Amino acid sequence: MTLRLGQLPDRTPVRMSLSVDPDLASALSDYAEIYRQTYGAEEKPEALIPAMIESFLASDAGFKRARRALHSNASKGD
Repeated sequence: MTLRLGQLPDRTPVRMSLSVDPDLASALSDYAEIYRQTYGAEEKPEALIPAMIESFLASDAGFKRARRALHSNASKGD
C-alpha cells in the first residue's frame, strides 16, 4: 500500500544542556517576559530556546547550503 504521507521521522526528544553567561541569561529572561506581554502566555526561557534556535537555523542561508553540501558529501562516501 502506498500513502501520500510518508513515515514520520523520529521525534524522540534529545536532552541537551548548556551554560550561558549572565548577560545572555538576562536577555533570555527579558525575551520570555516580552513574549508573555505579547501573547499572554507565560513560558520559561528554557521552553523558548529550542524554537529560537530552530528559527535561527532556518533563516541562516549559509548554514543551509553548507549542511546540504555536508550531507551530499557524506552520502558520496567522503
